[in-house]
Amino acid sequence: MDLIAFKHELIDYSQRIGIDKIGFTTADPFVELKARLYQQRTLGYQSGFEEKDIERRTEPRAIMPEARSIISIALAYPTKMENRPKNTREKRRGNFARASWGQDYHDVLRSRMEQLMAFISKHIPDALIESMVDTGALSDRAVAERAGIGFVGKHTNLITKDYGSYVYLGEMLTNIPFHPDQPVENLCGDCNLCVDKCPSGALVQGGQLNAQKCIAFLTQKKDFIPEPYRKLIGNRVYGCDTCQQVCPYNRGMNVHHHMEMEPDPEKVKPELKSLLHMSNRQFRETFGEMAGSWRGKKPIQRNAIIALGNYKDATAVDDLLDCMEKDPRPVIRGTAAWALGEIAKQEPKVYDKVSERLKHALEQEVDPQVLREIKHSLTHLLEK
Repeated sequence: MDLIAFKHELIDYSQRIGIDKIGFTTADPFVELKARLYQQRTLGYQSGFEEKDIERRTEPRAIMPEARSIISIALAYPTKMENRPKNTREKRRGNFARASWGQDYHDVLRSRMEQLMAFISKHIPDALIESMVDTGALSDRAVAERAGIGFVGKHTNLITKDYGSYVYLGEMLTNIPFHPDQPVENLCGDCNLCVDKCPSGALVQGGQLNAQKCIAFLTQKKDFIPEPYRKLIGNRVYGCDTCQQVCPYNRGMNVHHHMEMEPDPEKVKPELKSLLHMSNRQFRETFGEMAGSWRGKKPIQRNAIIALGNYKDATAVDDLLDCMEKDPRPVIRGTAAWALGEIAKQEPKVYDKVSERLKHALEQEVDPQVLREIKHSLTHLLEK
């Protein structure tokens, strides 16, 4: 088969099925990435969500011994929505990052890659193909960068010429020896906006991410969020877009190519108080198709409680008291105690009520972490 001609056919087909960018690279090891990943591990920068085996992350043939090429694809996603719901004092709202708008992008990309795989198999029946999106061993960004789709910016996201960094990435390992595309030049230059504007200082050394400080990572943790980071979370209930929003290459980017990615305003800007008492079933029915639901409802509810504390929302006091006194989960009880303290410090009309209930909770609580949160709030209220 004429693989040069077939590559062009595959590119044409990818455009017909709604793939915004496609690139090809070899299955050679990712040598520079390997060194950087070992450094990140030594520094304690990793999130714990990634593949633990660095060799598998950087050696494509450790996944598929017959691999000769990697096909990288990118789908652009929207950054603005119509009918944005109002955020009022009576109805404070949270925020899901744009990467969780619409249908779970893992499913959307897998659907496109399944079509690509079928097209390849039709023309090359003995082709070996293995696809992955985000949760696979390989680094989506490293593959896409080497395949010429874009360059990795200082915010660690891939930046494309046509869509900025607002793209989802996936890749396919194959034994077909496609001619590789050339990487593009890194154009960050002296710009340091993303590093300077990162709320928690998680971007370090221009292109390194300390995941342990990253707001997007912290919103996905299931445990208590360290107190110094709670105010930095603001009203985010999942993810963080700050480093992308300030990037010059994202100015004016707002692509609506894929209906599956269009946001439901009420879901991506949810009322915070409505999140607090959702059952598992209600949560799945409301948010189950979104990428931001993958860790379950507890992190979302904890983040909603933090957001209410940051808003100093006195209308949420009864809901938060209910969480502190009745919820079986220590993370929810303790975070509610913190939020109640934040609100009572600023709202005199609820000060006495909150103080008394915190004192009562102190007598009833047995979990040591929750007790620390209650004592912390009481101490700060007494200092007021």
